[in-house]
Amino acid sequence: MRAKIIGTGYSLPAFRADNDYLATLVDTSDEWISERTGIRARHLAKEETTLSMSAEAARMALERANFRAEDVELLIVATITGDMDTPSTACQVQKEIGAKHALAFDINAACSGFLYSLHVAEAFIESGTYRNALLIGAETLSKIVDWTDRTTCVLFGDGAGAALVTASENGGLLSQSLGSNGEKWDVLFCEGRPNENPLRAKGQKCGYLKMDGQEVFKFAVRTVPQCIEDALAKAGLKPEEIDLFILHQANKRIIQAVAKRLGMAEEEFPMNMDECGNTSAASLPILLAQLDERGRLHPGDRIVLSGFGAGLTWGACVLEW
Repeated sequence: MRAKIIGTGYSLPAFRADNDYLATLVDTSDEWISERTGIRARHLAKEETTLSMSAEAARMALERANFRAEDVELLIVATITGDMDTPSTACQVQKEIGAKHALAFDINAACSGFLYSLHVAEAFIESGTYRNALLIGAETLSKIVDWTDRTTCVLFGDGAGAALVTASENGGLLSQSLGSNGEKWDVLFCEGRPNENPLRAKGQKCGYLKMDGQEVFKFAVRTVPQCIEDALAKAGLKPEEIDLFILHQANKRIIQAVAKRLGMAEEEFPMNMDECGNTSAASLPILLAQLDERGRLHPGDRIVLSGFGAGLTWGACVLEW
């Protein structure tokens, strides 16, 4: 049995922060941001939370799949910005949507998180342990971004995406390729709550997201094509046999470089970063759900998903829709 996506959903905060809005906060401009990244706007949470967006995306995925929450057996949320340190966001979503029979837990693999959760779900389904899984990528990155640092705050947005995966004999996941390199963790990171136990000084500040943009760029344009090629080789396919390449929405120039490396037209790489920015673990499932909503995905389509992020982590999979 293979793991097959049968329903998708997404949720974005109501407030749309365009580049002109960010220019009122830091020394930047629409031209400076859009030329370097392809991003023109992003959605920022005000009343929304990682939990509320996760639940909304999950409900949409279940509705599109005509599937009951109480029948979900496995619930995984990929996030680095849960509302609480504990319990997991997945357990909170479990209560919120009524998935009372599911095993629920979170995964932290940053922007690769959704792919990691898909791989875990595939293993459970292929082993026969579970027959279905609800996978969610959700982030409220606006709470860990330094809004005085124009090199990072212009890049990120908030949102959630979800996919319902079930066991199937037809279509589904054909191959996966995942990796990590912990030696490079310090090129993209965010420090957690400081230790203020009685042995340490008090008054330390929590960290903000920090990134060496050049190192991340070089890592992405080198590693993502290799990862995709590995996944394609495992599936016995060539790039020209793929209908769509859905990549993590971090930077337009990265996606253009990957397309060139694979010898494929940029039109084969749909993007939504112009309106959503980089939403980390939510990036892939949001774009997937939007394409599904717009009728861009058809039965039998061969699709590549690929992401990369802090860790450093990366992944790619080939699936038949």
